[in-house]
Amino acid sequence: MTRGYIFREHRSQGGQCPQSAVAARHPGWSRPSQVISRRMVFTRRTALPISDALSLFLAALFTVSDWAAVGYGAAVLILLRCNGWQRPRICLRLSDEVGCLAAAAALPIPLFLLAMNQGVLVRLAALSCGLLITMRFALYTMLRAANRRKLLAERVLIVGSGELAADISELLDEHAELGLRPVGYIGDPAPNRASSLPLLGKVSELPDVVLAYNVRRIIVTLPEDNDATLMSVLRASGQLPAEVCVVPRMCELAAAIPASRQDDIWGIPLIPLRSSGLGWSSRVVKRTLDIVVGTMLLLIFAPLLVLLMVGVLWCSGRPVLFRQARVTRSGRIMKIMKLRTVKSADLHGRWMVSPEDCSALGRWLRATHLDELPQLLNVIRGDMSLVGPRPERPYFTSRFAEIVPHYGDRHRTNAGLTGWAQVHGLSGDTSIHERARFDNNYIEHWSLWLDLVILVRTLAEPLSGVRKKHRAPHRKRIILSTHADRVAADQEPMEKGS
Repeated sequence: MTRGYIFREHRSQGGQCPQSAVAARHPGWSRPSQVISRRMVFTRRTALPISDALSLFLAALFTVSDWAAVGYGAAVLILLRCNGWQRPRICLRLSDEVGCLAAAAALPIPLFLLAMNQGVLVRLAALSCGLLITMRFALYTMLRAANRRKLLAERVLIVGSGELAADISELLDEHAELGLRPVGYIGDPAPNRASSLPLLGKVSELPDVVLAYNVRRIIVTLPEDNDATLMSVLRASGQLPAEVCVVPRMCELAAAIPASRQDDIWGIPLIPLRSSGLGWSSRVVKRTLDIVVGTMLLLIFAPLLVLLMVGVLWCSGRPVLFRQARVTRSGRIMKIMKLRTVKSADLHGRWMVSPEDCSALGRWLRATHLDELPQLLNVIRGDMSLVGPRPERPYFTSRFAEIVPHYGDRHRTNAGLTGWAQVHGLSGDTSIHERARFDNNYIEHWSLWLDLVILVRTLAEPLSGVRKKHRAPHRKRIILSTHADRVAADQEPMEKGS
């Protein structure tokens, strides 16, 4: 969800833009300067990488000036970046980072033992570590001074209205060196509590408030009973220009998280959250994988696909391919293709397809999932991905979104030919609740390695010729299936849900 997307959604629904809505609720409100806010964020987020790069450049310059030293510096920067050790922190405490900096300087040494003299390499690593620590100390000193003068203060939105939220607000006002300026809070009004911060809206209005106030950091202090609503809102707002930090309910348990991975506000621990969903760089990598691997798989399986199409034509006649509308990313409708596995084209829109409705070949195709091979064309065209949540039909998508928690959150990424839920046996008439849980877990923890693991497990499955069935709790499965059979009877002809 981008800034432009939210504004377009408001206009298309006949509503006010975020700034107008906030101004209507707060007559004294004035729009913050976006230019100044963006400049402050740019300074805070780029200062640390620039400082580290300068440190490594000076270490190479004072030790040995050759391409091996440049490669060593690049390796250290990659380690710092990939491990999150260049994340702009609230609490600028260098002591928490010394071990990480030393590890980043030491780990690349084995890679350059053959390219550099060992003594020179050790001196380079030691000097790099020393300069990284020294430069960061100087940088943090300057940032604290700038924060005290409110030159780089970031706008903060507090989610929650209880005593903890009030304490955080007061601490941020008292400790300007943290560089955070609260603009208000969202949530339910707290009884019997006076606060200098205004109530800016409900949890569901978080995206609008973030954009209207140019908020750059969100601190979550909500109690447990608001988790479901908040989780959906944060997932839908994953592309907003604001970092999210959560105060753990049992603050003492924050000790289980390494100090370099957390923040704190004057003793109150904060756990930074990863951006929800796939960022633009991840989507580029994923799309490249889809094109390369999808094309290779289509060429490899083309002879088998032709044989299967001939088999379907022989056993069931025309049409050979079955086309169906499915829902993919952001609710977009696409047409997928499958090999037809049923004898009759009219199944009265049933959720389930019984084995009696399929030919012998059709039952085998379903058991091995080979009926979905034509969807490789959808992958190459960009309609869907190789790996992702399996797409569902529009009617069932809207119904499941109403009764299954976080089902709609699956549509933060493109639908997939296979998925994390499918390799765990969750396909066909299995628990929709568990599918949604696995799909959202996949989106939250996406990596290229995870995609490759899912693809390997998917390709290995047809070799057995038998699909592993995961039986969810009997009550949930019957409720969904009975409901689907009853309300979808007048829908377009459909095959069994994937």
